[in-house]
Amino acid sequence: MKNPKKKTKKTNNHKIIKIKTGFESKNLVHTTKLKILMIVIIIIFILLISRIGFLQFAQGNFLKEKAYQQQTINQIISPKRGNIYDSTGKALAIGAQVDTITINPTKIKKSNEADTKDYKEKVAKGLSEIFELNYDEIFEKVSSDSQVETIIKKVEQEKVEQLKQWMEENKITVGINIDEDTKRYYPYSTVASHVIGFCGSDNQGLSGIEAKWESALTGTPGKIVSSKGSDQKEIPNAEETYISAENGSDLTLSIDLNIQSIVEKYLKQAVDENDCHRGGNVIAMNPKTGDILAMASYPDYDLNSPYTPNSTLAENYDSLSNEEKSEALFTMWSNKSVGATYEPGSTFKVITSAVALEENITSTDKAGDFYCKGYEEISGIKISCWAKNPHGVQTLRKSLCNSCNPAFMQLGQRIGPSTLYKYYDAFGLFNSTNSSLYGEQSSLFQNLDKIGPVELATMSFGQRINVTPLQMITAISCVANDGILMKPRIVKEIKNTDTNTVTEVPVTQIRQVISKQTSEQVKSMMESVVTDGSGRHAAVSGYSIGGKTGTSEPPVGKEEEGYVASYVAISPIEDTQIVLLLTLYDPKGPNGHQGGQVAGPVVSQMLSEILPYLGVPVDENASSNTNPSNAIVVPDVRNKTVAEAEKILKASGFQTKVYVEGDPNTVLVDDQTPKPGNSLLKNNSIIVLYGQGSSISTSVTVPDLRNMNASEAIHALKSKNLNITIEGSGIVTSQDYAKDEPVQEGTIIKVTLKQTLTQTQ
Repeated sequence: MKNPKKKTKKTNNHKIIKIKTGFESKNLVHTTKLKILMIVIIIIFILLISRIGFLQFAQGNFLKEKAYQQQTINQIISPKRGNIYDSTGKALAIGAQVDTITINPTKIKKSNEADTKDYKEKVAKGLSEIFELNYDEIFEKVSSDSQVETIIKKVEQEKVEQLKQWMEENKITVGINIDEDTKRYYPYSTVASHVIGFCGSDNQGLSGIEAKWESALTGTPGKIVSSKGSDQKEIPNAEETYISAENGSDLTLSIDLNIQSIVEKYLKQAVDENDCHRGGNVIAMNPKTGDILAMASYPDYDLNSPYTPNSTLAENYDSLSNEEKSEALFTMWSNKSVGATYEPGSTFKVITSAVALEENITSTDKAGDFYCKGYEEISGIKISCWAKNPHGVQTLRKSLCNSCNPAFMQLGQRIGPSTLYKYYDAFGLFNSTNSSLYGEQSSLFQNLDKIGPVELATMSFGQRINVTPLQMITAISCVANDGILMKPRIVKEIKNTDTNTVTEVPVTQIRQVISKQTSEQVKSMMESVVTDGSGRHAAVSGYSIGGKTGTSEPPVGKEEEGYVASYVAISPIEDTQIVLLLTLYDPKGPNGHQGGQVAGPVVSQMLSEILPYLGVPVDENASSNTNPSNAIVVPDVRNKTVAEAEKILKASGFQTKVYVEGDPNTVLVDDQTPKPGNSLLKNNSIIVLYGQGSSISTSVTVPDLRNMNASEAIHALKSKNLNITIEGSGIVTSQDYAKDEPVQEGTIIKVTLKQTLTQTQ
C-alpha cells in the first residue's frame, strides 16, 4: 500500500499555472467606457450651459417679447389724421367716419360639417351682395383657417346699417366684426387738387401736402394692453393698460379758397378756349410774405377718386398699357407749378431789366439807348425780334413795352454772363424754393463756362433756360417787394389737436437782391407795359396794374411741345399786394399763341375779381384803357337763360345782340363776346350772346378809325356791333386791329389817341 501522506505532499509541490483567458466582471464598469461616458456627460452639460446662455443673453429680449405677445392682447387705437384748412378756416381735407368689415372664419360654424358649409355659403353670399364683391373671393376668405380676414375697408355708414340689419335678420352675432375707421374726404373735390394731394386706403399721404406733411398729419397710434391665458382668450378682470393715441396735427394753408376758386374758374376757361394741348397753371402770391394765395393746374382731378381718369385722360385711357396708365395717372397728379420746368420767355426780361438798372448799366428812359432793326446778329447767327416791323430807336422802358428781343440781347451783352449769373443766384433761380410743396423741382441752366455769345443773347430774353413757375413768380415777387426775396410759404400754422397749441410757420426773408429804387423803377416800367405796351389786355379799370407778356418757342428737337404763352402781373404798383403768373402750354386756339393776346385777358379777368376781394382800394387816377368814371366790368352771364342774361346786362348799362335758336326763357347762354372781366364803356358797349345749339357765326370788318376823335370812333365801331377801349386824348393815331380786318361781333378794338400840334396850341 502507498502512503497517503506522501502523495499529498507531492501534489502541493506542483507549479501554479496562470490562466490566460480574459476575465470579465459583471459587477464593475470597465475603466475605458467609464471615461467615455464621463466625456459625453461633460459635453452635454457644456452644450446645455451654452444653450441656456444663448437663450438668456443672445435671445433673451426676443423670447421675452415673444412671451409678452403670447400673454397679452394689443388693441391698436388709430390716431385721427389732422385736417387741412385754407387761410380763412374752410376745411379742404377732413376725416369722415367709416368702418372696416372683418370676419373670424373659425367662428363662422355650426354643430356639424354639412351645416357649417351651408352657413359659410350663406355668409359669403350676404357679404358679397351687400358690398358688391366677388362671391368666390369672399367664400374663400370665409372658408379659410385664418383668425381674421378683411372683407372691405372704408365702408360708408349706409352700407354698415345694411349689414347690421342683415345680421339681425339672420341672427348672426359672432364672426363678423364692424370696426371704426376714418376715410379721407375732400369737400371741394377738384379744388387745389394738385396742391392738397390725396391719401391711400390706409390713410397714408401719397401726393401733395398729404404726402409732404405726412409726419405732422398722421399722428402716433395708441393701444390697449390686456392679458390672455393659454387658451388665447382674454382673462376677465385682468389689469389693463391704456396708451392713448396722439392725433395728427391740423394744417392751415396760405391758400385762400375764394382766390383759388377765381383763378381755377378762369384757368379752365383759358385752357379750353385756347385749346391748350398741355394744359396750364397759375400762381398768385403775396410778395410781402411769400404766401401762396392760390396755385392751380388744369386739367385737374377729383381728390375723392384720384384713380379715376379726368375727362382729358379718359379719352384714350382704355387703350393704354398698364405701365402707360400708371404714368398717365402720375402725370395727372403732378403739380406743374413746382414739378415741371419751362422756358419763361419775355417775362424774364423783367429780371434782365432789374439787373441792368441795379448795376447802373442803363436807365429807364435814356433816349436812343437801344436800336432794333428786326434782328440781332450774334456770332454769325441772326436772332429775330418777334415783331414783323423793326422797333427802331428805343429806351429801356420802350424796349420792355415792345418786348423787343434785339434790345435785350444788346443789354445782355453789356451786363455779361458772370454778372447775370450772380443775380440769378441771388434771385434764387439756381435752387428750388424749398416751399414744402410735394414734388418740387429745380431749374436748368448751363454752366457759366459754357455760356457763349448766343447763349448769353437767348437767356437775356428768357429762352433756352428752364425754371419752374414757382421760381419765376418768387423772383418777380422779389422785384415787387422793394427788392427783398421771400421764401414761398404754403403752410401757415400747425395746430396740435390734443393740446390746441398752435405753431406758426414763420415768414422767411432770404435776402435783399436789388435796391428799393431799382424795384420802383422796374415796377414803373411794368405799368407802362400795361398802359402803353404789349401787355394792355391785362388792364383792370380803377386799378394800377404792372405786367409783362411772355411767349417762348418750343426747344429744338421738341417742337411737338408747342409754344408757351404766359403773363406776369403785379398790383397795385404802389404797395403791391399780389403777383400773379399765368402759364398756358401749347395754345392752338383762334387767338394764336402770343402771351399778350392769349394770357393777358385772362389775367385781367382774374384780377378784376381778386383785387376787390382783397380790399385793394380803387385808384381813380390809375391808368387804364378805359375811362374809369364811365367803365364797368363785363359780368359772366354764361349758363344763364338768355332772357335772364339780357336783363343783367341791360341793368349794368350794356346793349345786347342775341343769336339764339329756341325760347330765350329756357335756352342757356353758351358763349358771350366780350368775355367776362373786360372793362367797357357804360351805355356805349354791346355784348353779343350765343344760345346753346346756335350755329350762327358772325363776322364784321374793322373800320379805319385814324384821325377820328373819341366820339367818332365810338360811333363808327358801334354801328358794326364792335366795342372800344380808349387810351389818351385827342385824335386816333393807332388801332390794334387793322382796317378791314375781319373780327367777331362784340370784339374790343383798342385805340390810342394823341394831341396834334393844332390841338395843343
